[in-house]
Amino acid sequence: MILEAVEIKISSDPKYLKILRCAVFHFSRLCGFSTKEGNALTVAVSEAAANVIKHAYKNENDKPIFMNCRILEDRLEIVLRDSGLKTDPEKIKSRELKDVRPGGLGVHIIKSTMDEVTYDNSSEDANYLTMAKYLPSRK
Repeated sequence: MILEAVEIKISSDPKYLKILRCAVFHFSRLCGFSTKEGNALTVAVSEAAANVIKHAYKNENDKPIFMNCRILEDRLEIVLRDSGLKTDPEKIKSRELKDVRPGGLGVHIIKSTMDEVTYDNSSEDANYLTMAKYLPSRK
């Protein structure tokens, strides 16, 4: 059962990522997450959206990115949808943490922050990244 929901559409220009970050942080606080947890969720979603821009849209800044935030009975669920290039889910990996250099840790941040992460590219016209975090009251 969906208790609250919102959909936001932005262009794939990095300057609009702040809109997604603000929404995720606000929703995380509505769910009862601490400021620290809200910040972590915000960074994870921002990394995911930045990966859409970089990898699915090859840095084109005029493509649509949709974000659905839903507060469910037991979790906050965030779905990113794009119509960019498809990728093999098996190839979505973080680099080794011991390989110290800038970049390449977005996938690690997402998977270590979220309780559930699924990537679905089976639709002909869209890719879906679903990220969920169980509510503090349900842990």
